[in-house]
Amino acid sequence: MLNFQHTTLGQRVLFGSGRAAEYVAAELSRLEASKVMVIAAPPEQHLAQQATAGVATALWWDEVVQHVPVEKAEAARGAATEHGIDAIVCVGGGSTTGLAKAVALTTGLPIIAVPTTYAGSEATNVWGMTEDRTKTTGVDDKVLPVTVVYDAHLSATLPVGLSVASGLNGLAHCVDSLWAPKADPLNQALALEGARALNLALRGIVADPDDLASREQALYGCYLAAVSFASAGSGMHHKICHVLGGTFDLPHAQTHATVLPYVLAFNAPAVPELASRLATALGQPAASSAAGPEAAVNALNALCEAVEAPFRLSDYGFTEAGIPEAVERVLKAAPASNPVAVTEENVTALLTDALTGNTPTRPYRPDTEPATH
Repeated sequence: MLNFQHTTLGQRVLFGSGRAAEYVAAELSRLEASKVMVIAAPPEQHLAQQATAGVATALWWDEVVQHVPVEKAEAARGAATEHGIDAIVCVGGGSTTGLAKAVALTTGLPIIAVPTTYAGSEATNVWGMTEDRTKTTGVDDKVLPVTVVYDAHLSATLPVGLSVASGLNGLAHCVDSLWAPKADPLNQALALEGARALNLALRGIVADPDDLASREQALYGCYLAAVSFASAGSGMHHKICHVLGGTFDLPHAQTHATVLPYVLAFNAPAVPELASRLATALGQPAASSAAGPEAAVNALNALCEAVEAPFRLSDYGFTEAGIPEAVERVLKAAPASNPVAVTEENVTALLTDALTGNTPTRPYRPDTEPATH
């Protein structure tokens, strides 16, 4: 029998290729905002100018750093207060959205988010900031953007490699949401549809980077992924990646993309029915629950191989010397509800495999020998 509690976040979503400037202007008018702060990193300045064409901007802010260092958040907050800002428009990826959220957390300013990647942060009420090599996250409805504007034209210039990493970051939201602490049938359904869309979208983008339909599917999929994640909460995968990003300054999207297959293979054996449904969403033929874990691992490995996904943490500066500290931090952060009990031994094995690129070809067990990628 079904027995669960589910919260749906209130947010406007405006979706339309080529319509970003129209939508942003209309939303600012609806909010009666007259002093707008636009947050965009230097590489996205031209995209931000497109999205805010015709908007009177009081402040442009480009000091965007991944994992949102606290000092960068404080500087942006001070500037917003000094200029009397009454609304924020953020144009860019997860780091840009994250900075806008950090400002909103203390000021209460409304955010209009215009994503140019597939990170999904725009659809959650989760914030994250880093201080003293520790990334802290929290949940607060003040940071949920009031409106999200999706325009696939703005993601068309995203390089294929970064598109893949960003899309797999979105897929990680789907996978984590299947068994995160507050997982329920509604966010599981959203997660599985998001996984289906992202699987097709990433293959399409790799085949033809100019395929606007695939770019639209990626945005659609990452939104569903983020909505499911916002409801289900942060699972083991995200706890691991927050440690790797906040403590070791590894790049956000690439870290999520790299770690995802290992965490799936780690947890799948304990949730065979969900694993079977995930395998189907990723394009595998329907499998029995008993065969679900192996089918899900194979399906994700096939996608990662097809899109030439990142597959080892050593490529991004992580070293064997960092494993003991990472394990210690993960053990403190991993949710008690994770399908598989988290121990020093199995987390060490998982991170060692992720470091060297030994991707499991079957459901992960620390006492089995993984196959080389």
